[in-house]
Amino acid sequence: MDKIISTLEKINPIDSSLLESTQIRLDNLTKPKGSLGRLEEFAKRIVAITGKRNPSLAKKVIITIAGDHGITEEGVSAYPSEVTPQMVYNFLRGGAGVNVLARHVGAEVVVVDMGVAVELASHPDLIVRKIAMGTKNFAKGPAMSREQAIKAIETGIEITEQIINEKKVDIIGTGEMGIGNTTPSSAITAVFTNKPVQEVTGRGTGIDNETYARKISVIQKAIELNKPNPKDPIDVLAKVGGFEIGGLVGVTLAGAANKIPVVIDGFISSVAGLIAVELKSDVKDYIFAAHASVEIGHKALLDRMQLKPILDLNMRLGEGTGAALAMGLIDAGVKILNEMASFEEAGVSREK
Repeated sequence: MDKIISTLEKINPIDSSLLESTQIRLDNLTKPKGSLGRLEEFAKRIVAITGKRNPSLAKKVIITIAGDHGITEEGVSAYPSEVTPQMVYNFLRGGAGVNVLARHVGAEVVVVDMGVAVELASHPDLIVRKIAMGTKNFAKGPAMSREQAIKAIETGIEITEQIINEKKVDIIGTGEMGIGNTTPSSAITAVFTNKPVQEVTGRGTGIDNETYARKISVIQKAIELNKPNPKDPIDVLAKVGGFEIGGLVGVTLAGAANKIPVVIDGFISSVAGLIAVELKSDVKDYIFAAHASVEIGHKALLDRMQLKPILDLNMRLGEGTGAALAMGLIDAGVKILNEMASFEEAGVSREK
């Protein structure tokens, strides 16, 4: 727990005066005031997060964490658990959606095994920090022990700090892989938002009506059985969460502690983001919400964090795909700030 506490202590509110001074700079560029909309918002937020007047987002990294879920025993997913390791190998080969979109925006994908239920073949680009061989079935008891939940978060912090130091990272995206992980994500969302389970539970990988009804019932009963405490985010993670979710909590906290913007992907990444924000509210100022997921619980998560999604493309893949696309737009906003000419530089007349 010491690592979590020390990381939380390093997270401070952003300097709001930098938001104001950067807007003045943006208003002095050769365009009508506010005419580049949210690109201007991205630019001034990056300045406030980093504390750098002319920031660069040259080094982009997406951290994609994998883990399996015992809750799949309840028949809540359209895909079998063996897809998790198969997809990890796909990430490592560069053949997954996140790889394609990361290449498109010039980002590197870092793949982490934090709880895949089989031993993966060694690979130079795979970070193996397994907490256990998947979580337990939280329909029968807690998904993990409190100690494991803490270890997952602290492992995420450690991995991220190492990546930041070694790769001199400017912006971090979060992604995940774990068959069945919309089920714990819906459970966590219901606990923190106090909304009915059916209002925050979607169809994940595309389950049929019978499986969908079972998924809702399983989550309701699991919450009643485990009684996760919304005032104790680590308790919620331990009782109905996942190792990859815990790892991404750590990624988000480490980014904020190091004044690095964190672009959270869709539903599962946003659940991790919310747990980080519940641990310390200032974290939300360091987070960009990449997109509005098709998963119905996602809006409730973003509303609780007071975050507005950048994109709405009817996506629900995860992996960090939305984060990759959003990084490109955030970078565009920063380049507007750094590269666009002012009225004086261009010899252009201002509005009267």
